[in-house]
Formats: sequence, structure tokens, C-alpha cells
Amino acid sequence: MEKENNEEMQEQNIIRLDIVDKVKEVLPEDDKIFDLAELFKMFADSTRMKIICALKEKELCVGEIAFITKTTQSAISHQLRILKQSKLVKYRKEGKNVFYSLDDEHVIEILMKGREHIEEV
Repeated sequence: MEKENNEEMQEQNIIRLDIVDKVKEVLPEDDKIFDLAELFKMFADSTRMKIICALKEKELCVGEIAFITKTTQSAISHQLRILKQSKLVKYRKEGKNVFYSLDDEHVIEILMKGREHIEEV
């Protein structure tokens, strides 16, 4: 078995086994990696990004978000449903009105870090 591992390591040009072992120890479990990838998928849609950016500024209803983003209310409702399921957006009801906001400060932090990264030049 060890001989097979050594052959595989040589095949893959692994030079520093101690470093490889340390990295493997701290690498998140596959289910956590999957969840993280799913989270970042939420930021991969331009309509969802517009919604998140708008909600960073103020709590808004579907009609307001649709007007701001120049998108239909139906499309906004669909995207809000996805964002709610991902726990990026929350809502509150006031009479017949439903107002949406970002779920917590982490969403703003992710957004701001992303903007910082793309604005680096």
C-alpha cells in the first residue's frame, strides 16, 4: 500500500509530503466544501447581485426592487425565493406588504470583499 502511495506521489510530483499532509488535515470536509460552493453560486447571477446590492442600501419590497433593477416583479420574486432559501435575504410583513433585507452582516462582508477584489488594479 505504501509503495502505491509513493508511486502515486511521484507521479503527481509531490515533493513535500509534510506540507501536503498538513493541508489535507485542515481542508474542510466535502459536505462543507459543497455548501460553500453552493453559497458562492448565489453570487454568480447578475440579477441576484443587483438585488443584494440594492438591499445593502435599504429594506425594499418586490415592486421597489423590480423598479430599481429594471426587472419584472415575477423575476424578482423568483430570485428572492432562491436568496431566502440560501439564508442571504430575510423578510418581514407589514400588513399586506412584504419587505426584504439582507439576512445579516456576513452578506455585506462577502459583497464588500468581492468588490474590493474586482476593483484591485
